[in-house]
Amino acid sequence: MAKLPTVAIIGRPNTGKSTLFNQLIGHRKAIVSEIPGTTRDHVAQRVETDELDYLLVDTGGMGGGTADKDFEDDVHAQSMLAIGNADVILLTINSKEDLTSSDFEIVDLLRKKRRTHVPILLVLTKCDNPAITQELLPQYYALGIADVIVPVSAPHNIGLDNLQSHIIDTLTALNFRKQESDGSLPRISIIGRTNVGKSSLINAMMSETQLATSPLLVSEVPGTTRDATDTVIQFNDRSYLFMDTAGIKKRTQTDKGVETFAYFRSIQALEEADIAVLVLDATAPVSRQDKRIASLATEEGKGLIVLLNKSDMLAGEQRTKALEDARIALPFCKFAPFLLCSAQTRKDLVKIFDLIALVQENRSRRIPTKALNAWMRDAVYGKGLGPVSDAKYITQAEELPPTFVLFVKNPKHIHVSQLRYLENTLRKTYAFEGVPMRWITKDTREHRDE
Repeated sequence: MAKLPTVAIIGRPNTGKSTLFNQLIGHRKAIVSEIPGTTRDHVAQRVETDELDYLLVDTGGMGGGTADKDFEDDVHAQSMLAIGNADVILLTINSKEDLTSSDFEIVDLLRKKRRTHVPILLVLTKCDNPAITQELLPQYYALGIADVIVPVSAPHNIGLDNLQSHIIDTLTALNFRKQESDGSLPRISIIGRTNVGKSSLINAMMSETQLATSPLLVSEVPGTTRDATDTVIQFNDRSYLFMDTAGIKKRTQTDKGVETFAYFRSIQALEEADIAVLVLDATAPVSRQDKRIASLATEEGKGLIVLLNKSDMLAGEQRTKALEDARIALPFCKFAPFLLCSAQTRKDLVKIFDLIALVQENRSRRIPTKALNAWMRDAVYGKGLGPVSDAKYITQAEELPPTFVLFVKNPKHIHVSQLRYLENTLRKTYAFEGVPMRWITKDTREHRDE
């Protein structure tokens, strides 16, 4: 599978990186604040265009300037990670302020640390007045870091189409192309912490011929898999594309050497996948990092299967307890199927293919509007759900994951608990195992207008 290109937004604090990120992806995901240094970590999102898709990464500000000095070194390291692994870099500079020493330091770092073939687009942010912007351009060209300078005002949606065009043209010049998805070939990303047996699981699923010619590197040393490896596996005359990824570590652990690329490639593989298979160690408690990885998959709307590997090391009640403990530790994944298995003995491993087929079918399940509204009337009748009980119309949007639009008199009065009740009831009626749901509430008047 072709690599999903990465576009990283780099700049000092408070240059409008997160606002730019949110506008380019089309919805608010990064935290936006007037306080310098609000974004301390990477936020990544796939951007889809007619020409090609890319992974947009927002980073914390470089060069200091925040009130929280304890985190500046880590934020700087994370931004350096982005610089070292991006295919295109968007350097943001605040056009309403004079160039600072931090701006010059970042320009110097880009000259020294980026890969030589990686283009830089200089993005002038907060350009609300085109006339003034033209007067400022010579000083930015004098930096000598970019041939293309794009003035934008993200809050006012000025210059964003132009920037998007430059991003696409630059990626196209680097020979990136639109990835054509084969809908008949499910794409499964194997994700999880290091050393939980991800590569061993794929090796165990391979045929003897595949295993003899292209086994994945397996080692007791955590982090052996540095890249994402694509493997087509056939089972019962069906083919599946498995993407084995480097273990996703805490980001403070990914700032040295080859580990930096592993983090980005893991996120890319997840973005490209239809279904994420989260691998846990059945012999160890679910960690905070396991929860973070599971959350990453659900937030991206991927189908989800949870595998507890190394179950051959457990017996009887230990197996039951490991399964129960994992479900309790991941309550936000209760929609996902959990499976105990062993890469070592291959016990129960083939069950994953039935689960993949189930989740893939559920991801594309659509409920006719008439049936959905009939279900809604029965679900809310006599339940005292406040404004939800008065809802007159519900429909399923043409989106993945399954997304339901509920029309009510006042969307602001809808509580999360009420939507959770609807989701639980809907899952009991229709098969959505392994698939996260999205809920959108709209004013009833919008339905009338439509």
